[in-house]
Amino acid sequence: MSKVITRFAPSPTGLLHLGNVRTALLNWLYARKHGGRFLLRFEDTDQDRSQQQYIDAIQSDLNWLGLNWDGDVLFQSKHADNHRKALDQLAEKGMAYRCFCSETQLNLDRKLAASRGLPPRYAGRCRQLSDEESLARAQSEPFVWRLRIHADDGEVVVSDLLHGDIRFAQRDLDDPVVVRSEGSFTFLLPNAIDDALDGITHAVRGDDHLTNSAYQVWLLQQLGYTPPHYLHHGLLLGSDGAKLSKRSGSHSVVELREEGLLPGALVQAMGRLGHPNMPEQAHTAMALADYFEAEHVSTSSVKWLDEDMWRWHTRLLHELDSELLIPLLLLHVPDAGHDRLVSFASLIEKNLERVEDAVLFQRLLDVEAALEPEALSVLCEAGTAFYQQALDAWQPDSEWKSWTAAVKEKTGCKGKALFMPLRVALSGALHGPDMSSVVTFLGSEGVIARIEHACQLATQEA
Repeated sequence: MSKVITRFAPSPTGLLHLGNVRTALLNWLYARKHGGRFLLRFEDTDQDRSQQQYIDAIQSDLNWLGLNWDGDVLFQSKHADNHRKALDQLAEKGMAYRCFCSETQLNLDRKLAASRGLPPRYAGRCRQLSDEESLARAQSEPFVWRLRIHADDGEVVVSDLLHGDIRFAQRDLDDPVVVRSEGSFTFLLPNAIDDALDGITHAVRGDDHLTNSAYQVWLLQQLGYTPPHYLHHGLLLGSDGAKLSKRSGSHSVVELREEGLLPGALVQAMGRLGHPNMPEQAHTAMALADYFEAEHVSTSSVKWLDEDMWRWHTRLLHELDSELLIPLLLLHVPDAGHDRLVSFASLIEKNLERVEDAVLFQRLLDVEAALEPEALSVLCEAGTAFYQQALDAWQPDSEWKSWTAAVKEKTGCKGKALFMPLRVALSGALHGPDMSSVVTFLGSEGVIARIEHACQLATQEA
């Protein structure tokens, strides 16, 4: 097999969404698995909707996800002359023709076909026009260009590494439009020609493109090109069972970044979706590539669940080195100096589901940090007298176990009534790290400052 070359070819008409991420990731995994190349190509021929801001955003998102591409970024618009040349060659061979049918006529034909129980294919009204008549009418009438694929005999074979060879009888295929009436190309021809010119050997995409693949295989073969091998995977569905897309509420990558998601969490959840044999220990994109087996990718639809992504986020967050965690924590807690933040990160990291949960533990860094209402309620319920006795029981060489025993003896409190008010006073949270570690982190001065502040709060709220 020649060197594998895959591609991700988004239209720069919007932000990168989850469905786009899956397409990009699967193509990236396939290329990396086989030591091949992964190309990024923007299909920017829709000049009215293509915008530089989306080109920049998509590249930024791919870099954030770690899906690096090989070589320069490619642009479909750079191949415009090749697209027109391909159309001219097809027309010369009689494989493409002008269609002058109005939308009203096409709708009538579709309704007639439906009434007869036939598929709503193009009726072929303009298929037999002579070159002379077609050219003459083109001087004064609007028209589109169609491919002459529909035929009584013959078949198109799509080479698919997931499904095997997929055979399409040409009598079941339409004559698809490849150039619109205003002169712009539809997806079919430029996408196929660019794949040929860019040397794409494998194209991984959803099975909603199966018929498009048949048209493109036919088109490329007519022009003497070798079509790529395809891998048509099952569609990505939302929790409601509908196809996941930006129109159906799919997250953009930008939104997930702003929510603080670790990029590896999205890669892990998406890479494993529909690939059940991926081992648990593969926690990086390259590790996923090492274990990626295309034949194991599901050909059935798969359902996306945000919960799976966030579970991976928590798991990877707990594995994150304290030094790497600090920049994320600084978005939510005060800067207490590098060494202090390293200790803080090490103390709380196993208690975070999301980075923003660090807000709950700000009291460990700032004695006057605001408490959550439920934590403040616990503190006030314990009261000033409890905290004064806890302060009296503290000794400079106290440890958590000996201190709580002394507080228990002085106050008569035990269990939750003993431990919860002390946890809240020291850490600011109802749950969290081991309290022995909290006491060690704060030191004697830190413990005293927080118990004294708890006395003040309890008095103020009384």
